[in-house]
Amino acid sequence: MSHELISLAVLVIVFLVATVRGVNMGALALVASFIVGLAVYDATTDDVLAGFPSGLFVILVGVTYLFALAKNNGTVDWIVHGSVRAVGGRVALVPWAMFLVCAIVTAIGAVSPAAVAIVAPVAMGFAVRYQIHPVMMGMMVVQGATAGSFSPIGIFGSITNGVVESNDLPGSQTFLFFSTFLAATLIAVVTYIAFGGRALIARGREDVQVAAMGAEAEQASYAATRSGGTGGTPHSAVEAKRSVAAASDADDPSKLNAQRIVTLVGLVALMVGALGFDLDVGFTALTIAVALTLAFPASAKGAVEKISWGTVLLIGGIVTYVTLLQNQGVVDWLGDGVANVGAPLVAAVLICLIGAVVSAFASTTGIIGALIPLAVPFLLTDQVSAIGLIAALAISSSVVDCSPFSTNGALVVANAEPDQREMVFKRLMQWGMSIVVVAPVVAWAVLVVPTV
Repeated sequence: MSHELISLAVLVIVFLVATVRGVNMGALALVASFIVGLAVYDATTDDVLAGFPSGLFVILVGVTYLFALAKNNGTVDWIVHGSVRAVGGRVALVPWAMFLVCAIVTAIGAVSPAAVAIVAPVAMGFAVRYQIHPVMMGMMVVQGATAGSFSPIGIFGSITNGVVESNDLPGSQTFLFFSTFLAATLIAVVTYIAFGGRALIARGREDVQVAAMGAEAEQASYAATRSGGTGGTPHSAVEAKRSVAAASDADDPSKLNAQRIVTLVGLVALMVGALGFDLDVGFTALTIAVALTLAFPASAKGAVEKISWGTVLLIGGIVTYVTLLQNQGVVDWLGDGVANVGAPLVAAVLICLIGAVVSAFASTTGIIGALIPLAVPFLLTDQVSAIGLIAALAISSSVVDCSPFSTNGALVVANAEPDQREMVFKRLMQWGMSIVVVAPVVAWAVLVVPTV
């Protein structure tokens, strides 16, 4: 077997083992980089470590650190509270409020599963109490998390833009964000209509019920963002009420205090700096985070521990391994094979389908970090638009997170009522597997085919 096939087979094994055994994929990839580099390519340890993505490391640490501060000082609580209260008594808008909350939270730097873990317990509780279809609510939460993730300071957006920049590919942060946001929104619209959205609209205003929802959102979001984990429900409604009652006025989720105002200004400044002035996202986010820590040290306690170190390790390991393959000519070999298919449109749709299938069962973050570099030689041939194919690949790999075999889909199932879990699982599997096929083809047809 050639060294190219051996190294690619090892990459496939890394994905499979991480999915089946629950080991961090990045840790496996770092071990694979060390073993394959030394045993197959006779590389040195320094050669392997040269592929570690220091730029992406700073980006991921910076944006997740800033989000951890936003959780600590109650900015996330305020967003959840405000979004629910903004629906103005219209139960039909509650699923869209959940969509918007998740989109905002991931757009400001939350890892997608962390956002779903915070919002899903609140949303699925609303679904039961106010007779909203649980599959609709779960899909709105997951697609909302996907919609915001490709912002210039979102995790998926930071990874994708970082890989594009490091490989000297043409890219557009704005186009990537808006195309993925629109795709997730369209899926949410279809889901909303399919699972009783018109009946919700017919119910009109229900002020008392929505006022109760606002209070419940305060309690659940406060408990979730103050807990040691990434989210979840409090042990009981009484415990949640006590948590809120014990909070000081500064912790009131409904109020904007100095810390939250400064945090929101910092987040807007980061977005403007990244889009308007091409500032480095990682160092800019770290600068804002450090400034917040200096200004409000009390609320910064424990923020460093809440940085998404698992995601940092995952991306660091995957990109290190793929860089090893690039340096040893494996990526060029694979790209030449794809380019020699003879039909660039066929090659493009195959790349999107691979991204969708793998992501539905494994890590979306990992596949985004691995598949774009592997497609670089093909993208550099200019047979298709690099901007269009990258956006299509991003859509294909992310909107399938509603699959119950992915972390986000599993969180929705876990937070459904016990007597509804089997139904929610089956429906999410049906929708997830349908999206695995439909989303890559539609994204390819809209974003890639017109550019050839």
